[in-house]
Amino acid sequence: MDSTRLSSLLVVFCCCCVSASDGAGKGRGFIGVVDPGNSAQVVVDPATSETLKSNLTTVFLPIIYIIVLVVGLPANGMAIWVFLFRTKKKHPSSIYMANLALADLLFVIWTPLKIAYHLNGNDWIYGEPLCKVVVSFFYGNMYCSILFVTCLSVQRYWVVAHPLSQQSKNNKVAVGVCVAVWAFIWLSTTPLYLYDHTAKLKDPNITTCHDVSIIHDPENPFPSVQLPYYYFIFMGMVVFLVPCIVIVVAYILLLRALGNCMEESSAAKNRRRAVVLIATVLVTFLVCFIPSNIMLVVHYSLLKDGVTNNGYGFYISTLCLASLNSCLDPFIYYFVSEDFRNHVKNTLLCRSSRTVERMRVSFSSMKYSRKSKSYVSDTGNTQSSTC
Repeated sequence: MDSTRLSSLLVVFCCCCVSASDGAGKGRGFIGVVDPGNSAQVVVDPATSETLKSNLTTVFLPIIYIIVLVVGLPANGMAIWVFLFRTKKKHPSSIYMANLALADLLFVIWTPLKIAYHLNGNDWIYGEPLCKVVVSFFYGNMYCSILFVTCLSVQRYWVVAHPLSQQSKNNKVAVGVCVAVWAFIWLSTTPLYLYDHTAKLKDPNITTCHDVSIIHDPENPFPSVQLPYYYFIFMGMVVFLVPCIVIVVAYILLLRALGNCMEESSAAKNRRRAVVLIATVLVTFLVCFIPSNIMLVVHYSLLKDGVTNNGYGFYISTLCLASLNSCLDPFIYYFVSEDFRNHVKNTLLCRSSRTVERMRVSFSSMKYSRKSKSYVSDTGNTQSSTC
């Protein structure tokens, strides 16, 4: 009964939102039409113009991108360094996490252009080709992150369910999957280069990048947004919804497999790690992927029908928050992999891999003395147990 009432309330709420948007009249959202007096300029409604001048787009959005740059660049750079040069024994999880870090890094290096764009009053001065590159790397990072997080989630279940599987064979499978993901992302971002993303506005006198959709015929708007509509519907259904289902199923099977483990101590430890991984991935999806993908589908579905959307500010905010996955992904590496935590600690302390190995061998050859609370070697030398 409670679920029925909740569903009814959601239906009523959606109907109210749709009716409110219809009653607001046209020209309150994303649509820009070509100026009849000057075909080189685009006219937008006053609400869109005010939003492009507001603190939301000129202050809040650049702050988010600055956070992404300051946190994501060193975090993902260090992650790639650790996975490539400090992790000697490669395993499928490290392969997926290294590729995920690379995808984040390839997006983060373009954020200075986004920061300058918004700080300059949403005026894009770098030309149409560079706008297409930034847009393609933005969506490429988002969908690439979703796919690699899905691979990592499935891999975590596989390790628990099949602990005796061959490591070398699994590594080859992981490398093959990563190559397939990169090839798919490269092909799937190609349509983003087939239409223009910049729009020269009349008021305000700026050139936007992927913020205003130009409608050439207000009476028949679908041909103007046909390509992005099909593109984002396909990506939302195939590259977002399907991986979400796979992740949910993988985590359910993972928790069930951990519940069937016979060794209580190891099962409890693995269960804690699984819960932390699930929580981290859940936060990433709730903040970054779910709102942005829903708004992309809703946005272009409304545009193709010529329906006005009053949620312009919310739409561009969700796209901006989607970039935070570049900051949240390093937490997945940190909480999932104990080796990664140890390597990061040793890297920050400027310990070489040879020094770490020498310390490990040294401590393994010592006996712990409860009386002195220290490690004592066979020769009588004493070393503290703290690093």
